[in-house]
Amino acid sequence: MALRGSLRAGRALLRAPGPPARGLCGRPPAFGFLFDVDGVLVRGSQPVPAARRAFQRLTDGGGRLRVPVVFLTNAGNCMRSDKARELSRALGLQVPPEQVILSHSPLQLFSQFHQRCMLVAGQGPVVENAHNLGFKHVVTIEALRKAYPLLDMVDLSRRPKELPPPPPGFPTIEGVILFGEPVRWETSLQLIADVLLSNGNPGAELQDVPYPHLPILACNMDLLWMAEAKMPRFGHGTFLLCLESIYKKVTGKELRYEALIGKPSPITYRYAQYLIQQQAEKQGWKAPIRHLYAVGDNPMSDVYGANLYNNYLKSAQQNQVQAGLKRSPQAASAQAEVSLELRNDSTSSVESCESILVCTGVFRPDGAAPRETGETVFHGHRDFSFDPSLVQPSHIVQDVDEAVQLAFKKENWS
Repeated sequence: MALRGSLRAGRALLRAPGPPARGLCGRPPAFGFLFDVDGVLVRGSQPVPAARRAFQRLTDGGGRLRVPVVFLTNAGNCMRSDKARELSRALGLQVPPEQVILSHSPLQLFSQFHQRCMLVAGQGPVVENAHNLGFKHVVTIEALRKAYPLLDMVDLSRRPKELPPPPPGFPTIEGVILFGEPVRWETSLQLIADVLLSNGNPGAELQDVPYPHLPILACNMDLLWMAEAKMPRFGHGTFLLCLESIYKKVTGKELRYEALIGKPSPITYRYAQYLIQQQAEKQGWKAPIRHLYAVGDNPMSDVYGANLYNNYLKSAQQNQVQAGLKRSPQAASAQAEVSLELRNDSTSSVESCESILVCTGVFRPDGAAPRETGETVFHGHRDFSFDPSLVQPSHIVQDVDEAVQLAFKKENWS
């Protein structure tokens, strides 16, 4: 298996002779790390043992990072400050929120939607997250259900006993933000479909189905993710798959996204690069950042996304904004616009983004992994074309500590 061969190659690189240990490196870093969280640094609420060892290498005697680091997670049902506190406890150092990128963080760049009335779906502080990202007018699934209780009919205990009057002054919904998997999937699937089919007026009778439908901004495409359980859990990508299938079955047409945010979207990696470079400038490190090392546990999001962004970096010299992504023209416009904005706002010193796959999460190189059957099962999102080369990591190592050591060796850093 190619991935197992990569693991052997990664271990060989770690065993190869390197520069002598010199304590702190005397030159500024020309590289940075993008660390996934679940399956790399933590498993559910429990830290991965190698995580603290890795960050002991990354920090100086005062607990300050010696290399720019961004925590790049597809989690989205929380606030950046909450995730930063969780990471601080797990790693034993202070992690500021500015170093955390949640799946929805790049939505602050989509200012063309910030003044619209947006339906927000997910769990956790969705309203607060939307406001922090710049969205001024939001409606939750629960508020919509209370305004139109007849729409939510699966749970018999929640059906109204009396016919409610129509809600006065309920706003017309102008778009949908899918932050993450909700708690009650049947309610969210039904009400989101109602909003799309009614052009934002779910209390109205169904007329001709509007198409293109209202804009949808979706965050986190992970089909599966790793927690404390032995097997991966359904992620937001599974919820998106359900919504897409229902919409296609009801209307005969494809559900379309104005933007798909979070790994493996190149926009998310471009935003991460922007924050890495900002961090280096803030620390006074003069050397331009040349290389990024993306450490993850999921070949279909972490490896795919890093390799896709590496293609983006290679193709940027030929003025190609995206590489390997197949999108509808509607989806392409907003995403390309944001990519161009980020490219113009930041230097173009970064030359590569190498993917490092660890074995402490979704990916397992041993007998726990599914046996190959001759057919590759693509767990990525529908709107991302499958290229087998994109799920082949640059390196495979056992854990995040080995990943840091490998990058240090490649950069001749100690």
